[in-house]
Amino acid sequence: MACYSAAPWIFASSLLIGLGGCGDDTASSDSAGSTGKLTTTTPQTTGDTGATSPGTATEDLPTSDTSASDTEQSGSHSASQTCSGTTQDTAGTASTSDPGTASTTGETTGDTTGETTGTTGGCMPKVDGPAPVVLGMPDDLGTPGAYAVLAKTAVTSVPGTSIDGGNVGISPAAASAITGFSLVLDPSGVFATSTTVVTPYKVYAANYTIPTPSLLTTAVLGMQAAYINAASRVPTDYLDLKDGDIGGLILEPGIYTWGSTVVVPDDVTLEGCEDDVWILQIAGNLDVSTGKSVLLAGGARAENVFWQVAGKATIHANAHFEGIILSKTDIIFQTEASLHGRALAQAMATFDKNMITAPSTGS
Repeated sequence: MACYSAAPWIFASSLLIGLGGCGDDTASSDSAGSTGKLTTTTPQTTGDTGATSPGTATEDLPTSDTSASDTEQSGSHSASQTCSGTTQDTAGTASTSDPGTASTTGETTGDTTGETTGTTGGCMPKVDGPAPVVLGMPDDLGTPGAYAVLAKTAVTSVPGTSIDGGNVGISPAAASAITGFSLVLDPSGVFATSTTVVTPYKVYAANYTIPTPSLLTTAVLGMQAAYINAASRVPTDYLDLKDGDIGGLILEPGIYTWGSTVVVPDDVTLEGCEDDVWILQIAGNLDVSTGKSVLLAGGARAENVFWQVAGKATIHANAHFEGIILSKTDIIFQTEASLHGRALAQAMATFDKNMITAPSTGS
């Protein structure tokens, strides 16, 4: 969205630009999002022509350590929101703000990603960011996008779990591998219902009546294809960020790759626009500590966050998680943990009094 200054025929337009135009207010952080400085650029009038030159002010931002170097793979957290705005001087010429900045009325939120807010600009997705991993639509039972939970070997639950926003499926294992759901088989034999799965969503197993077996086979193949797709995405924007300890960080959109286990010992935030995408490639396990959260900010959506985990994913008690978990093995939710996303496991999915809610749209 373009942001315009006062009309050129108004006297002292430099002053009006400073009040109503698109100033470049940019918040910058260090390469790992650890220690940042908020730098605000303010137009200053020079001479009698109304031309402007930037002035800067720097304010320390409290964050965590400063161990990472300033490289592309060190985990810098720059703003993903941009406003392509214009300002006009008294000669009628226009200048365009640099990418990575947001045009505002001069007020900055002051967080470590450099996001700014204003009445004249909108949230722009990261330029050249990754495309989402395709899962299929929620109404197509032959795709993983129709399931809040999909597994191959077992789905277990302790009474008190609630699964909403999608179906539960298992294949090639039979319905007997779904435990703790008190299944009630429909007279058609195509699906079962359960108090654990919120109406109108259902439970599907490989031994149910046609067409369920073939639909589940296709959905599981789609789940495996989605895993491979996520794992193969290049180029990596951030390699081995913080050696896998991402607690306390704010992550901008992009592709993240770890050759190790990833741990979340403190809340981590994924901040971006509603069309931004995160693909997090993890060669080891994923472990979210008790009571900690993966959070979304700035319009980011769970259906655009893909955690590709070669090991198992464990969300500990009372933790909260956002995004699509594509696990090569198990997905484990401990007591009263919650998920806004999908649990797609190529082995077993385990629940214990959890709240599982799938996103309202497919991808």
